[in-house]
Amino acid sequence: GVGGSVTLPETHISTYAGSLHLKKCLVPALYRVIQDSSSELLEPVCHQLFELYRSSEDRLRRFTLQFLPELVWVYLRITASRDRQSNGCIEALLLGIYNLEIVDKDGNSKLLSFTIPSLSKPSMYHEPSSLGSMGLTEGALSHHDLIRVVYSGLHPQRETFTAQNRFEVLCFLMLCYNSAVVYMPLSSYQAVCRMSSRLCVCGFPRQQQKLWREPCNRVVLEPEFMVQMLTAVYHAIYNGEWEMGKEALEDILYRAQLELYSQPLLLGNAMMSSLPDSAPDETLGRKVLQVEVTPTVSRISRSAITAASIRRHRWKREDADGMSVGEDSFNLNDPDEGFSSGASNSSQPSATKLGGPAPRAGSQRSSAVRKTVTARLSRERDRDREKELIQAVLLYIPVSTTSLPKDPGIPGSKVKGRCPGLCTVRQCWKLK
Repeated sequence: GVGGSVTLPETHISTYAGSLHLKKCLVPALYRVIQDSSSELLEPVCHQLFELYRSSEDRLRRFTLQFLPELVWVYLRITASRDRQSNGCIEALLLGIYNLEIVDKDGNSKLLSFTIPSLSKPSMYHEPSSLGSMGLTEGALSHHDLIRVVYSGLHPQRETFTAQNRFEVLCFLMLCYNSAVVYMPLSSYQAVCRMSSRLCVCGFPRQQQKLWREPCNRVVLEPEFMVQMLTAVYHAIYNGEWEMGKEALEDILYRAQLELYSQPLLLGNAMMSSLPDSAPDETLGRKVLQVEVTPTVSRISRSAITAASIRRHRWKREDADGMSVGEDSFNLNDPDEGFSSGASNSSQPSATKLGGPAPRAGSQRSSAVRKTVTARLSRERDRDREKELIQAVLLYIPVSTTSLPKDPGIPGSKVKGRCPGLCTVRQCWKLK
């Protein structure tokens, strides 16, 4: 029973955690208790959920975490009705989870870190092909593939909810939920979609269009909390809750438009634009969302003039010309940077067809050989410089010798492809 005082020995905790998901009627029963704020079982249930969350077993912590969306909805609904007396145990459970999450196992405050992705990789908001080519400058080379990390914290402990700290705590709790959303069962995805829809439409005319007609006051929402709701809803959409997820997304956008909140509007509209026409294929099983959520379409014309196309045309021309090309042909092709067509190359008049007295044969051959050798050496130097430039993009990354980043797969190893210190392009090329 939830109100019992029996304590499992440490050796049995793992077995108990593995058997929880086999009790099919347990989760629906707990949802019914949480939804009924007048139930006499609510207080012992909240106490037991908190004890499970205090466990060192991850599966027990996730079992409690799956009920977080329903707990947040009930708490905010009761708070809006100003019925504080029936809200005490849920409030204590939410504060208890928050205070456990902001510290590590030694009791020290956590400092959360977030990696800012590079714009060269696709995201919800952009496609790399639409950004164009960046200038290849020394600053761009030094910042190539640079990992930027931001930190969040330190979060203070909270003993009670106030109007000032309410959404600070709830945003952090939803962040914890989203960090484990891939482990949540389908019932939790349904709960987060239900919570998002109800919080956004309760007390507004849109509520009359819903099957859920329970009278409820409007719930104050903050944009940061709505962004966390969108994150959870987005995962639910692609993992079995297509209809409920789409409805929740539309309701969040409805509320964001009424409140003129730019952050959820930006994210919500990007999500709506990227949705497929029909539900994703669920036969492949539950998978983490794809990194590239929008279809990648080539935005650059095939005939566009870029630095890469200039080098490509020049190399093709040099390979075709070989040793038989004289200085006249080389000079005629230089001004257009390799964009002369094959027809124009074949139709160019040679030096002997231009008229005028022809030079002596021996002198002409000697001069042609010297010019051909000079042109070949010049082309080889250009090609070497271009190779070095390409390698610079890949390898010329200044890294401090005192704090080299580690390869996450190999303890104690340095990141592959990087040179310690401020190495030169030629040094990097030799290390290749």
